[in-house]
Amino acid sequence: MAAAGDGPWLDEAAGRLVRPFTVSNGRTRPSVALDLLSQVRTTGATPPGQLGPEHAQALDLCRSPVPVAEVAAHLKLPAVVTKVLLSDLVDCGALTTKPPEYQHNPTDRALLEAVLDGLRRQL
Repeated sequence: MAAAGDGPWLDEAAGRLVRPFTVSNGRTRPSVALDLLSQVRTTGATPPGQLGPEHAQALDLCRSPVPVAEVAAHLKLPAVVTKVLLSDLVDCGALTTKPPEYQHNPTDRALLEAVLDGLRRQL
């Protein structure tokens, strides 16, 4: 029996009834470069054609700016599948994306050493 609001894609006992990559028609590469921290937001444009349930859920989640990682978490899909779905919506003009604003160089040695230090203290 499907959980309320989940439609035919989820079953309370069995979990996901459709493999995640089926949702993206087997595609594993998004057409738009998206970082996990990229912000996505709806544009107000109506996407042409029939959307799958995950596309519609993603649009609903993106009414205000939200990071790609958060959309993936809410959809309970792998990040790569979510990126493909979101890139479909960007391609048809339903979503806009903004790259993350890094305050630090992500390969900055001092930053990486500070992170490593913090991890060592946690162990």
